[in-house]
Amino acid sequence: MCISICTALPNGPKSANAMPLTLFYQQTIHPQSLVEQIKQMLIVKYHANSKLILLPARHIQEHFVSTYEWLRLLQLENKAMVHRQMGQEVGNRGPMGEDSTHQQSHFQAVPSWEKRKMAQILAPSTQWQMRLPKTSTYGSPIATKMWNSLVLKQNKQGAAKSCGKFRVFALQSENSTVNRLEKLLNMDITPYTDKIIAEYIWIGGSGIDLRSKSKTIAKPVEHPSELPKWNYDGSSTGQAPGEDSEVILYPQAIFKDPFRGGNNILVICDAYTPAGEPIPTNKRHRAAEIFSNKKVVDKVPWFGIEQEYTLLQQNVKWPLGWPVGGYPGPQGPYYCGAGADKSFGRDISDAHYKACLYAGINIGGTNGEVMPGQWEYQVGPSVGIEAGDHIWCSRYILERITEQAGVVLSLDPKPIEGDWNGAGCHTNYSTKSMREDGGYEVIKKAILNLSLRHQEHISAYGEGNERRLTGKHETASIDTFSWGVANRGCSIRVGRDTEKNGKGYLEDRRPASNMDPYVVISLLAETTILYEPTLEAEALAAQKIALKV
Repeated sequence: MCISICTALPNGPKSANAMPLTLFYQQTIHPQSLVEQIKQMLIVKYHANSKLILLPARHIQEHFVSTYEWLRLLQLENKAMVHRQMGQEVGNRGPMGEDSTHQQSHFQAVPSWEKRKMAQILAPSTQWQMRLPKTSTYGSPIATKMWNSLVLKQNKQGAAKSCGKFRVFALQSENSTVNRLEKLLNMDITPYTDKIIAEYIWIGGSGIDLRSKSKTIAKPVEHPSELPKWNYDGSSTGQAPGEDSEVILYPQAIFKDPFRGGNNILVICDAYTPAGEPIPTNKRHRAAEIFSNKKVVDKVPWFGIEQEYTLLQQNVKWPLGWPVGGYPGPQGPYYCGAGADKSFGRDISDAHYKACLYAGINIGGTNGEVMPGQWEYQVGPSVGIEAGDHIWCSRYILERITEQAGVVLSLDPKPIEGDWNGAGCHTNYSTKSMREDGGYEVIKKAILNLSLRHQEHISAYGEGNERRLTGKHETASIDTFSWGVANRGCSIRVGRDTEKNGKGYLEDRRPASNMDPYVVISLLAETTILYEPTLEAEALAAQKIALKV
């Protein structure tokens, strides 16, 4: 269930002090992204005289504990108003039948700072302001200014029954802390200084969490070698003991910063001890060794990685678009679907897509996935270790965008048990010889090698993958290696075009959504290029998987 907050139109209230604003820039948002924030401060109560009134939650917290009950009330054809003085009469009778004078006492008891907060909270988070052209027909991004009063007026023209649409008007407070903060966040410092901000990003102690901190650099840089090493407290990330907590960051890859803009950058780093040894969670170091091997370099390995992820409602850790504690309709209409009842989180996916393009990430596309609330984007083709750098940076950008949207990003390979698809990170792979004439035979030889090291790959392909690789929902069994042409129920899939053209690539469908890309891509290169099984092992494996090489 969603609500759309729409830009105010010119035919709205004729007030000299009223000004239109856009909440989330006319994007459809899920209640957990916005409504829950409002509910923390305000409670809505329904009146017998068909009006809604917003009261401080501390006075009537015992009522309407469900966000969805809140939303259902909001979607009724009513008008809601928070008056400038917060104490004006809004009806002859109160929400529970009490006299309106008693109702006024609730408002008058609220301190002035809380009144301002109550109005402010109806505007979106400052962090969620995605830049729009000032010439936009939807108005300039002014939504997070302080407001003394707020009018929500339902737009009945063309409003869908299942989705309440409202025009929003507010009185601007010129002396606004939030307004000044927004100006500072959007400030372009390029005309005033040569200095830039570098956001150093690294992988935390779990092997999947991302950490970052900011550093001022004297001038713009073009290569990570121009950046200084830095350090952090490894005891606070689970990567070092407290008595020897310093961990050193080595800059390895640079991307443009889509959040700060200008010459500011995102820096992918890996982590080392002060003695220069890679710490255990630094999987990039080993991958760099494999991809610097001359045999691997000569093969020019390409990777295309399909990163699936699930968006969760923040407070309940339940998929976006799903009723809290309940389930949507069965899978079928959601994959690449369009519509408010089929697609949940498209704005996040689109924002991430554009941010990645801005950053210089080699993102190839995006789509809604089979399970509602689940999405996928593709990165590649990327050569060698670059594929791992691009995936990690794209994940960081996605974490930042979901943070701003008030939604939780999950890379769990099976977020919902039952008849629902899991989340994978299918990895498409080829070498130069696979892409050339006669490459299909090279692909089959690579598949043979992969079958011989199946368990080694499975053990490194992501935590919790056994819940996903069940042989159902477009997966192969975790215990059995298999391959096939156009078969999404196999460990390794070969496309029809590859078979037809006699050259191309293979798709490893085993990696989980939370896999470490440095581990997966280096293992694929090692197994298919550097690994040399005995002839006897090859013959037995070929017979077992019915593969003629």
